[in-house]
Parts: sequence; C-alpha cells; structure tokens
Amino acid sequence: MIKLLLTLGFIALVYTAPQADGDLDAVIAQIFGKPSSTAAPAVDNKNLASTIVPPIVTNSQGTNSSCTTEEGLTGTCVNYYLCNTDNNVITDGVGLIDIRVGDGKCQSYLEVCCIPPDTRDPLNPITPRPEKLPQRTGCGWRNPNGVGMVTTGDQDSEAKFGEFPWMVAILNTDYIDPRIEPVNDNDPEGQKLNVYVGGGSLIHPSAVLTAAHYVSDKKTIRVRAGEWDTQTTKELYPYQDRDVSSIQIHKDFNKGNLFYDIAVLFLNQPMDLAPNVGLACLPPPRERVPGGTRCLASGWGKDKFGKEGHYQVILKKIEVPVVERRKCEKDLRKTRLGNFFELHSSFMCAGGEPGKDTCKGDGGSPLVCPIETEPDRYMQSGIVAWGIGCGENGTPGVYVDVSNLRTWIDDKIAGKGLDPKAYSY
Repeated sequence: MIKLLLTLGFIALVYTAPQADGDLDAVIAQIFGKPSSTAAPAVDNKNLASTIVPPIVTNSQGTNSSCTTEEGLTGTCVNYYLCNTDNNVITDGVGLIDIRVGDGKCQSYLEVCCIPPDTRDPLNPITPRPEKLPQRTGCGWRNPNGVGMVTTGDQDSEAKFGEFPWMVAILNTDYIDPRIEPVNDNDPEGQKLNVYVGGGSLIHPSAVLTAAHYVSDKKTIRVRAGEWDTQTTKELYPYQDRDVSSIQIHKDFNKGNLFYDIAVLFLNQPMDLAPNVGLACLPPPRERVPGGTRCLASGWGKDKFGKEGHYQVILKKIEVPVVERRKCEKDLRKTRLGNFFELHSSFMCAGGEPGKDTCKGDGGSPLVCPIETEPDRYMQSGIVAWGIGCGENGTPGVYVDVSNLRTWIDDKIAGKGLDPKAYSY
C-alpha cells in the first residue's frame, strides 16, 4: 500500500512540475492524456517557441532615426554607449538607463538621442574605465550593479546586465517556424529559429550545467552566454553562442520522477570570458547550505503558472531562502503529493514565501548562494527542477542538489580532459 501511495505521489510530482517543457509534456500526455485546464492551451507544435531570440548583430549603431534633444537640437538615435554627452547621462560608457522607456526620444530604451559630433564610431565604442569593472579571478563573481550601464526599474526582480555572468540560455535549433517563408527556396534552414528551452550555468568555458529533463530528447542544442534582454542586441558587450557537441546525462536520471535530473553540456568551442560572461562556482561534495540561507535564482521563465503567465524578455532574479529537508518534505506532504511522499536525496528545497518562486521555463537555471567569506561571490547550490505551482500557498520549490552530485560532475568534466578547478573556490 505504501509503495502504491509513493508511486502515485511521484506521478503527481511529474504532473505538477511547472518547469517541465517539451519532453515532460509528452510524459504527462502518456500518463494522463491532455493537460488539465490549469495548463497553457495546447498548440499544434510542441516545440513552439517560449522565447524567440534574434540573431546576433555586432557593432550596430542603432536605428539612426532622427530625434530632438531637450535643448531642441536635432540628434540621432544611437546605442547608449556610442554617445559621449552629459546631456544624455552617458559618461565613460556607463549610462543611467530606464528599461521601461529609455530617454523617451528613441524607439529602444537602450538608445539615446545624441548630437552628431558626440557620436562615437561603433568599431571604437566608449568602454567603461578599468576601475569600474573589478579585476577578479576565479569563479562565482556576481556583478550586483551590472556592467556597462546602470538600469532603473524593478530592483527586486529584474537582473542587471551582466549581474549573473554564469547564466546561460539553452536554445533548441531544431524548430522550424511554418509561418516563416525561406528567402531562398533551396535553403530550408531559413525557417529555423533559436527557440528558448531553459536555463543553465557556465561552469567551465567548455561546459554548461543544466537539468536533464530539458535536454534528454533534444538533438541540436545551442548555448547562449552573456544574454540579458532576449529581444535586443544593443548592449555594450555581445552575447556568445556555442553549439553543443555532446551531452552527459546522469545514468540514473528517471524521466518519470526526475530523480538525478542533471546534465552537463559540452560545447564545440570554449566561451570567451568577458565582463558579462563568467563561470559559476560549485560547492564541495555534500556540503549543503544551511536552512534559512538567502539565495538567488535567475531565469527567463514565466511570471505566473498556467495560461496567465508570460515568459520574460529581460532576465529576472528572485531571492529565496533555503528550506531544511525535513521541513520541505513536511510542506510537500500537505500538497497533492500526499502524506507518504519522500524527498529524494538528489533534491534540495528553497522558497516557500508566497508569490516568490521560480516557474515554468526556469528549469535548468542556477540557484546560487553566497560564499560567506567573500562578498559578491556565490556558489551554485541548486538547479531549478520542479515545484507545486509557482509560489502558491507557500510551498517550497524543489531543486537538484548540486553538492550531492558534485563528484559525478567532476567525473564527467575530467573525462573530457577539462579541469574541475575552473568551478572550485
């Protein structure tokens, strides 16, 4: 009887996982048929994009549309870092940017109205002075004020540009949009898009850590580091794309209950470390973070569960407390998982504060916790895995316990001839 209840609990776990996408939808359909009314409406193609990210454009000068400054002078709209004038609050390449409206004179919030003599050559932009970017070595360094610009907006939920330099977007390059006509009839690749699948973390220039359930059935995957606003390429430092050459999934990964939901993606060539691209630190083996520790999760996932939720354009962040295992298990037993649910050793918990949680589309994204002895330095304690709704009824979210699987990660990294010291502190 107990085994039956546990089995039903695990099935309910899969059914309620808000981070599940694509492959898990198929599993749910096999067990339950069509999704319940709380799920997003069904679509014809299960790979329909959650976020479509534009192709990279380098050295863009902006729209080059005409504009009028507050002094009534005729100017040109350019990317914020290509203008050197105090009238636009741009000094040494660092601008005060309102991510809602920008300066109100140009179409993009990342453009400013610049008088032509003050416009810089895009091949020689104004870059921040060295002292404005801390010269730090090693992994895990967060940039709480961002890099290259200072933004205004929701300070509690919107990440700064470059704040989490280890954050990556995982893209499915298999998706072909039937609504797009190829420019060349002989080139079907013209219909392909970079479709957002989930999140991950850069732990080595050549390796990304993520959740297995997002990549277990994907054939062609691309990783993007240094991304922030998925609908623009006007930031000072560009993002970087790399194709995934191989995927290592934990041998005990169970698609039915998400045990050992961990994977390492190996890139076809290393990422170039930059102010907006850095490495995450991982905790020592089995060194769990104490309950109550305030940690940060980031991602482009939905803001709400179900059809009312929307995927995010700008990278979001949320602060959540780590929840001690016994308390988490007790809280989860109050849900549809039932009184006999047991939290597997490959999981940890965080959250439990109403309205604050990771959500669908955040799967694979990192949960980072502070390293006590070094301000602004973090280690990745968890990987977003599943949860009951999104911040509903104060139920904690469930994450892959990275510390418990650190030895497995080291083994796979070393097996590719890479050095685990890259993510050690």
